[in-house]
Amino acid sequence: MLVERATHPQFVSNTYLVADGDGGPAFFIDAGGPVEPLVEVADRLGLTPTHVLLTHHHFDHVSEVGTLRKRWPHLEVLISSPERELLEAAAAAADGEAQKLPQMGAVEAGQTLWFGRLEVRPLRTPGHTGGMLSFLVGERSESGGAPIGGSRGTGRGRTSGAPGGFFGAGAVVFTGDTLFKDSVGGVKAPGHTTYTDLRDSIMGTLMELPAETVIYPGHAEETTVGGEWDHNPFIRVWRGLDPEGSARCTALGRPATLVLLGADYDGGTKAWVRWEDGSDDIVPGSRVARAG
Repeated sequence: MLVERATHPQFVSNTYLVADGDGGPAFFIDAGGPVEPLVEVADRLGLTPTHVLLTHHHFDHVSEVGTLRKRWPHLEVLISSPERELLEAAAAAADGEAQKLPQMGAVEAGQTLWFGRLEVRPLRTPGHTGGMLSFLVGERSESGGAPIGGSRGTGRGRTSGAPGGFFGAGAVVFTGDTLFKDSVGGVKAPGHTTYTDLRDSIMGTLMELPAETVIYPGHAEETTVGGEWDHNPFIRVWRGLDPEGSARCTALGRPATLVLLGADYDGGTKAWVRWEDGSDDIVPGSRVARAG
């Protein structure tokens, strides 16, 4: 499997070009730019991109869709139905020109897409946005592959199915803004849902993948499921390995408890806070001040 990445210098957002090898079909994951280096790779390797698969609707992940469509006019752009509606609403609110958006089709969790030897399974991972998708991608083995199961010593057999019912010889997963290296997505961005959704997307879907699965996040560097299982501060607290914090703070102008302050992908921090009514949120660390 070939995976090439381009990263926006300001947003630190990633666009990926994925193919099963030189000269074959290919697709993009997200389109936040700059996409020119990926266009050059596709041309040099004789790839034929046919799709752009969008994890969610935020500008830093979709801003260069039009550039890709200019190079490959028949490129099909797919996004989940809820995210397409959010994108159209955001465009209309900004300029009243939602009709200028590139035409987009819908892709949903449970579907299977094929690109040569590559099988792509969209996984529903809401929280940062309501219709967020992660994309699980793997190559079929010569024998048709075996079900991917857990391998972290949790007692699950290797014959158990991975999220999305994926079958194959190995896999990588593109997680959008749900999970990053040593951090997690926030739940205060436009179109967000809840902390519980985000936690369940990570612990109940992404962390159920095999430990060796490579994670390609929507921002910054790649990691693995096993690496995040062992080292991600949020996941360690969710697993009960590390304690919750109890310091009082002010978050987004409201009194709260600071459960965890961790590093974020952009060099800043991400905060898990608990409000006075007992509900939780993941918010920018820059919006949190410790009491006293």
